[in-house]
Order: sequence, then structure tokens, then C-alpha cells
Amino acid sequence: MKTTVTWVFVGVLVLLGGQPDAAGAGGHFAADKRSSLQQARVVDRYVALGDSYTAGAGIPPASPSGCFRSARNYPARVAERLSRRTEVVDVSCGAATTSNAESAQTTFASNPPQLSQVDARADLVTVSLGVNDAGFASLFSQCPALAAYDPMGAPCRASFQTPTGDLLLAGVHAVRERLARVLEEVQTRAPRAQVLLVGYPQPVPESGTCAQLPLAAGDYAYAREFFVALDASMRLAARDAGATYIDVLTASRGHDICAGRDAWVLGAGPSGRTAPYHPFAREQRAVAALVVDAVKSAR
Repeated sequence: MKTTVTWVFVGVLVLLGGQPDAAGAGGHFAADKRSSLQQARVVDRYVALGDSYTAGAGIPPASPSGCFRSARNYPARVAERLSRRTEVVDVSCGAATTSNAESAQTTFASNPPQLSQVDARADLVTVSLGVNDAGFASLFSQCPALAAYDPMGAPCRASFQTPTGDLLLAGVHAVRERLARVLEEVQTRAPRAQVLLVGYPQPVPESGTCAQLPLAAGDYAYAREFFVALDASMRLAARDAGATYIDVLTASRGHDICAGRDAWVLGAGPSGRTAPYHPFAREQRAVAALVVDAVKSAR
């Protein structure tokens, strides 16, 4: 039990490949079929803002950034698939919140504000922040810890109730305005860039329980509600700012923590493949494909 708790703590603390794409390399499409749209989608400079779900925390090999950033995370895979000449400026960092868009982050190392790398040279900017603002660390530290007190009930949901409402879900709803401000600042700094807000996967199954997700039976629905509410807040933020939303929640259906070999997210660790409660490499590949599809289809 002590080993499991240690790895869960590490995982919660952290959050606090394809081939070059044919349109970029000139393979899939005949020259006389290549449209002006495809030519316009050449991305020379791509800037990725995000937390550890963007950084690919725990997925080897790690970069020396001090941010638990993997060299095989989805920004790296996006750049590979767009064009060999695409420069990726990846400033994602474990434990980042929306405040770290404009403020330095010193959780693991000294990192400048993520927006400091966004300027008029950018052709593409992805943003994936908000889950830490919403209370991810509280959800995956507090809920498993309370499960033993009421295994068939919902002790975690009960713990977040206050006279004015649900404290955890209130944090989720606050994400909308914070993210909209970040997206608007991105658009101001990089007026020519395509701006994508990238959502999060659903780690909680639609039904059933499993040892990899050690919650009280009644708290599975509560944890699932957290991610559904976060997705809704992020979708609204993208709409408010006029950005494109990448729906990872829907794409991850059937790939929750309890899905065995099909899981996109690890449960309570340890694993040499990723950090506890963080995505596997297969999830990063899937997100990269969603981003590349959005870039190709932009008009």
C-alpha cells in the first residue's frame, strides 16, 4: 500500500510517431491536385502551451527541461507529421496552470511565462491548460484516500460540498474565463496563427470499477462528471475567443483507465511508460492526429 500511495503522489505532483505528413513532404498528393488550401497549411513555427498532459510526463525519453517533458509528446509528433521543416517551440510544463501563461513557473525549475514564446512568427499555437486550475490534484489525491471510509458510497463528492455548492466543480466552471483570456492573448501576439485549444481525455469508465482507479463506487460518477464539466468549460472558452476546440474527451471513449490494453491513461502506478494518472504514448499519438487533422481542414 505504501508503494502505491507514493507513486500516486508523484503522479499527482507532476500534473500540478508518425512519418512526415504527405502534404508537407509532397508524397500523397499529385502536384496538379495540390490546392492552395494545402499550400497555406505549411507550418514553419509551431508553439505548444500546456501542462503535463501536453508535456507527456513520464513517457520516455524525457527532455532536460525540468518540466517532465517527453521528447515523444504530441507537440513533437505534430511537428513531425506536418513537415520536416516545422520548428516546434514546446513550453509545456508539469503542474502548469492558466496563470503560467503570463507568470513564471517555478514548481520544478525556473520557467518563463509560456506566452513569452508566442509572437508574430507563429503559424500554429496549441493550448492545453485548465485541468490543474480545476482541481485535478485534489481529485486524484483526495478521492482515493477517502474510498476506504465508504467503499460503496461517494465520500469524495461529499467532501467537496459546501453551503454554497460543490467546491471542486466551481473550480471547473472558473476555467472558462481564464482560458478565454489566454486564447485572446495568443491571438493578439500571433495574429496570423491558427489557434487550437486541446481538451483532455476521459480517464473514468462509463460504468463499472477497477483496481487501477481506486475510488469508492459512488465516486466514479463524480470523477467522470469532473472531466465532462471541464470539457464543457473549455469548449465554451474556445467559442468565446474564436479558437478551434480539439475534442479529446469524445475521441477517448473506450480508452479510460479501466480499459486494459486499450487504456490511454495510466491509473495508480507505477509504470515505466508514463506517470500515474497521465497519458500513455498511444494517447499522445491520437491527440497529434486530431491536431494535424484540424490543421489540414482549416479554411
